[in-house]
Amino acid sequence: MENIVDGPVVSELPDQAAAPAKLLPVAELHLHIEGTLEPELIFALAGRNGIDLPYSGLDELRRRYEFTDLQSFLDLYYANMAVLQTEQDFADMTRAYLERAALAGVRHAEIMMDPQAHVSRGIPLETCVNGVASVLATSMEDYGISTILIAAFLRDLPEDSALEVLEALLAMGAPIGAVGLDSAEVGNPPAKFERVFARAREAGLRLTAHAGEEGPPSYIIEALDVLGVERIDHGIRCMEDPGLVERLVDARTPLTVCPLSNVRLRTVDTLADHPLPAMLAAGLNVSVNSDDPAYFGGYVDDNFAQLQAVFELSDFDRARLAANSVHSSFASEERKAQLLDELNGL
Repeated sequence: MENIVDGPVVSELPDQAAAPAKLLPVAELHLHIEGTLEPELIFALAGRNGIDLPYSGLDELRRRYEFTDLQSFLDLYYANMAVLQTEQDFADMTRAYLERAALAGVRHAEIMMDPQAHVSRGIPLETCVNGVASVLATSMEDYGISTILIAAFLRDLPEDSALEVLEALLAMGAPIGAVGLDSAEVGNPPAKFERVFARAREAGLRLTAHAGEEGPPSYIIEALDVLGVERIDHGIRCMEDPGLVERLVDARTPLTVCPLSNVRLRTVDTLADHPLPAMLAAGLNVSVNSDDPAYFGGYVDDNFAQLQAVFELSDFDRARLAANSVHSSFASEERKAQLLDELNGL
């Protein structure tokens, strides 16, 4: 394979469909661990914890996975979290994701968790953090996947709530490497969380935030200028602002794009309407991620496969997307070099 560690980012779509391509080693940078709860595991955990679910069975639950917008997804997403009660529940969920991610070619994963969503329903902070972290601690040995835990804060809650949880995480020495910002974007601009991100920066944590999914391009600018984030989660609406695109290209700002998620949440009508090819052609630093794969119809390999089927991505495009994911990660420089060597050896 052509060396893709350096070099131009511009790509062109081939004229003819390529044969199915093998998996590339990638970093997954936009993944909500609660969004990996498959229906089967939801029912298993409910049974273990004596919880009565409002679904007659797997088929009825799956039928509810037709979303009209982000909020309709969030309503189901938060409701299903009720089955997560013990450290073992959180550990089992994390283990199931890593097993599937390894099959998808993921070699490094930066996993977001929503601690407020659990604390608010009476689950101790230590329970959710320790459950997930216990599995991540041996992820490299067990699955060949290096990992970083990201504490993501819910933007539809007050900033004081996020600050309180952040301080509690710091006080307990939680093994988090970064903070993020997620949940309902519209009406909840990044600037609302300026103090949270300033405190996280002071504590030496890395910074990322959802922006420009349903929210306007101005939210991306705000996340960069007010919160000082290093990475933008989603960011697809940057294409509406040529000046912003130029800025993002010049700065090589990472955009963690989630194509199947965007289709399921109706931010684009169909995958064929997705701006990813235009983003690549513009020279943007984009990577492919799965977001909430249990709800949105696919893990990273599924996202790549469907992109390949619709857009006939060239080998260079696929390799560039994989390399972008590595470069854009919060992994150590040593780990990045290992992953890039693996990628360039294919």
